[in-house]
Amino acid sequence: MAKESMKARERKREKMVAKYAAKRAELKAAGDWDALQQLPANSSKVRVHNRCGLTGRPRGYMRQFGLSRVTFREMALAGKIPGVKKASW
Repeated sequence: MAKESMKARERKREKMVAKYAAKRAELKAAGDWDALQQLPANSSKVRVHNRCGLTGRPRGYMRQFGLSRVTFREMALAGKIPGVKKASW
C-alpha cells in the first residue's frame, strides 16, 4: 500500500496537467520556450506516474486494467475481473 501522501501528490499532478494542457500546447506551437519554462514543473505530462487504482503501487502497472500486477493477480484468481481466467494448455 502506497502512502496516502504519494497518491494525493499524483492526483494533484494529474489535475495540474489537465489545467495547463491547452496553455502548454499553445506555447509549444508558438515556440515560446521562456514562457513555457515559467509554468509549474508538475504541469508537464511526463511528471505523472501511473499507479495502481486500489493500492497505489507505482511498479508493475498494467495499463489495460489500471491495476498493479499483484492486485491484478489477486482479483483474477478470485474471479473479480470479467473475462480473465488462468491460462492452462
